[in-house]
Amino acid sequence: MKLSAKSRYASRILLDLALHDEGIPHRVNDIAERTGITVPFIEQIIKPLKHAGMVASKRGAAGGHQLSRPAEQITLGDIVRIMEGSVELAACLSSPELCDRTAVCLTRAAWQRATDAMLRELDTINLAELAKGAPNCCQLADDYFDCKEDLPV
Repeated sequence: MKLSAKSRYASRILLDLALHDEGIPHRVNDIAERTGITVPFIEQIIKPLKHAGMVASKRGAAGGHQLSRPAEQITLGDIVRIMEGSVELAACLSSPELCDRTAVCLTRAAWQRATDAMLRELDTINLAELAKGAPNCCQLADDYFDCKEDLPV
């Protein structure tokens, strides 16, 4: 399974909001500048995150987006489930009718175990934990996902 750009970018957007959690909403243009994600794609990604209760939005001159719950309560597993929908490693896990061999398949249980293990692990990683790993030089840089700070050689 390969995560879509939507899952990766949603994680990046939410991490950006966690790193800049000052109790005020952030404009889409500011998020775009810090993350390198285009404004139209951010707007597309924010919708399901708002619907899931991860992001709160405010309209107007002082408007923007911010986390609607603590970063400790948002896991990568949550994000992937919202953005991907189905995350099973084999289609037959969520739709057994797709395969005539479902009842006798010798590998189906293995695909289920692998899917469950992946989701369990993603559920252990939250935004607060990821934010703690951000290098100090990059937390304040314009683009902390690709720190351009001159580092000693």
